[in-house]
Amino acid sequence: MKVVLVMLLLCLPMFAQGSDPAHLASTKTDNEVPNYAPITPAQRLHWFAFSTAGPVSLLLAGPVSAAWGTMLDRPKEYGPHWGGFADRYGMRLTGVSTGNAIEAGVGALWGEDPRYFRSPKRGFGTRTRYVVTSTFLAPHRDGSWHPAYARYIGNVGNNFLSNTWRVPSERSPGDAVVRCTFGVLADMASNAFIEFWPDVKKRVFGR
Repeated sequence: MKVVLVMLLLCLPMFAQGSDPAHLASTKTDNEVPNYAPITPAQRLHWFAFSTAGPVSLLLAGPVSAAWGTMLDRPKEYGPHWGGFADRYGMRLTGVSTGNAIEAGVGALWGEDPRYFRSPKRGFGTRTRYVVTSTFLAPHRDGSWHPAYARYIGNVGNNFLSNTWRVPSERSPGDAVVRCTFGVLADMASNAFIEFWPDVKKRVFGR
């Protein structure tokens, strides 16, 4: 299972960017943000706070992740009970906050924008491709899109650094690689939620 996840982690950027420069240029065009304005320090701080402790993180992603781990009783040190749920919830939050802090801080050095911008184009397929590529690309100060290196560093740095405070059964390098893979998928799921939830909400609730 870990081997499969490692291969997925290595292959996902190729699916998102393509294998030739022409395709990558096309991807950047598809991800163009109309009237883009560079992120300010205050907006970067807001992104960190909202991504770490916003309602989606605290009330949706956190409980789902903790409930899944509790149901499977992984890691076993926490146990399949409410105390274990709380431990898993807290552990996820420490990882998310560390990864977001690294992404926001390192990205500020070269102007990488961590925010997700909804696609200016319509069509489910087009927007789905945009969601995937936006997981691996990010705009810089001039509005051009490049590989999101700060995001990669935040994901890998967080998951390997957290080995120092995790329970023994999940602190191996292989465990960290698995968490990195799930981190990429979690970013993609977050992008999809931001992209499509306003449309779903409008259809369901009429607003």
